[in-house]
Amino acid sequence: MPYPADHGGCVLSVTIDLYAFASLVPRADSDYRVRSEDGAAHYTKPEDMVFDGHLDLVKACLRDMAPHTGMDLALFCDAPPGSGLGSSSALVVSMLSAVADLDHTPMTPYELAGRAYQVERVQLRQVGGLQDQYACTFGGFNFIEFLGEDRVVVNPLRIPTDVENELHGSLLLCYTGMTRTSGGILRRQVEGYTQGNTASVDSLQRIKALTIEMKEALLTGDLGSFAEILDESWQAKRHLAEGITNDRIDELYAHARGAGALAGKLLGAGGGGFLLLFCPFERRPAIAQAMEDAGARVIKFHFEPNGVQTWRVG
Repeated sequence: MPYPADHGGCVLSVTIDLYAFASLVPRADSDYRVRSEDGAAHYTKPEDMVFDGHLDLVKACLRDMAPHTGMDLALFCDAPPGSGLGSSSALVVSMLSAVADLDHTPMTPYELAGRAYQVERVQLRQVGGLQDQYACTFGGFNFIEFLGEDRVVVNPLRIPTDVENELHGSLLLCYTGMTRTSGGILRRQVEGYTQGNTASVDSLQRIKALTIEMKEALLTGDLGSFAEILDESWQAKRHLAEGITNDRIDELYAHARGAGALAGKLLGAGGGGFLLLFCPFERRPAIAQAMEDAGARVIKFHFEPNGVQTWRVG
């Protein structure tokens, strides 16, 4: 999205306890053997890793940071692809971090997140932003600023414990049952901005202003304002591009509001994935049941304060 490069951008993010895992076991030979939920593969050298739509994220990571030894690589992720939770970026960050640890190649969090961005957005040419890579790498509550072409500043937020607890108790994460490919939606967003579409430009400017307001509401513990801003940001996001919402998503959101939810928004680019709802604490169980009855699946989660981690066994 060229908007942050022209005007600066920002996001408010928090990581949760749905994880992406990369397990590496060195081999005596130089082969790379990969197992994941998308299948298995065997490569003898980086040159064999042609992008053909099968395990391209894995190939891009290994081509970018080919280790000095062969390895068995196992991958799995708690969140489904196309969920809007940044699962592909989380996998890339975990793979790069694991390979760096195996090869004793130290990287700062900024270097790791930047490298993950290069793998996904430059080498693979997948349309998207930078926020997922930085959120996964740093972890916790962050206000992330995008300043110009390539400058990113991650500002950790000190959320009072009582505010964090009340926020957690007020949020519901609901899987709509629909996954989506975000590329087409994001391309339409880019086209709307570059072509000067008034609705797209106004929505981007409003979302940026609301993000700053939401950060301030969170830091001051004003969760009532937080909920109002969340709903307003969803209404602005809906006008960014065609396909962000659809009849099923609108139906679920209206059902949630009818059951007592104060606000909500669809996570990620749109078109499917997870709906995040803000609920009065005393109404949370009833709203959860109403969403289940409507065909959504409520997912339990906790905030995760840590970013990417590596460890060795044996």
